[in-house]
Amino acid sequence: MPKIILLNKPFGVLSQFTDPQGRATLADYIPHKGFYAAGRLDYDSEGLLLLTDDGALQHQISHPKRKMAKTYWAQVEGDISDDALMFLRKGVDLKDGRTAPAKARRLSEVDLWPRNPPIRERKSIPTSWVELIIHEGRNRQVRRMTAAVGFPTLRLVRMAIGNWNLGTLQPGQHRSEEVFSAPKPRPKGKSKPPQKRNHPRRRQ
Repeated sequence: MPKIILLNKPFGVLSQFTDPQGRATLADYIPHKGFYAAGRLDYDSEGLLLLTDDGALQHQISHPKRKMAKTYWAQVEGDISDDALMFLRKGVDLKDGRTAPAKARRLSEVDLWPRNPPIRERKSIPTSWVELIIHEGRNRQVRRMTAAVGFPTLRLVRMAIGNWNLGTLQPGQHRSEEVFSAPKPRPKGKSKPPQKRNHPRRRQ
């Protein structure tokens, strides 16, 4: 049965097990062998990273066609406006095309661990938090989206992927779960023909 590890990746950790430059990697937090990250989380982002020992499950989670929902909490520079939230919900024009509509809402209260090191804040400019739920996986997408509507991201935390969420995990902590694999759908155009049944001939 496939297994999955849920890790709360700290800030400043690579989503891989080795690094020639000597930076912190998953090997510093995951002692189990044979697990690989399903998707990635940027070096300067925090939060949920999934790892699995099953190649098919890894592909299922990370492949863009699956459009698995990813929930992020972003601390942005400035008091995010209703207009900015509206643009995020409709889709934002980026250099690699318009993003799909996202779910976006302002967060009034956020209870998270302190980041190490802290973000650089400007005393004259407030910050605010927004929750974004997207189904795409473009490079640094959330940061580019908030910057495109005028509110650069200062801190980014991934809270959930599909039905998996951080729960009570603190930075660097992980937990393991078993995954019940769903039956694979039959490829289109290759449906199994109906079996012929031999019925006894009726006497005339």
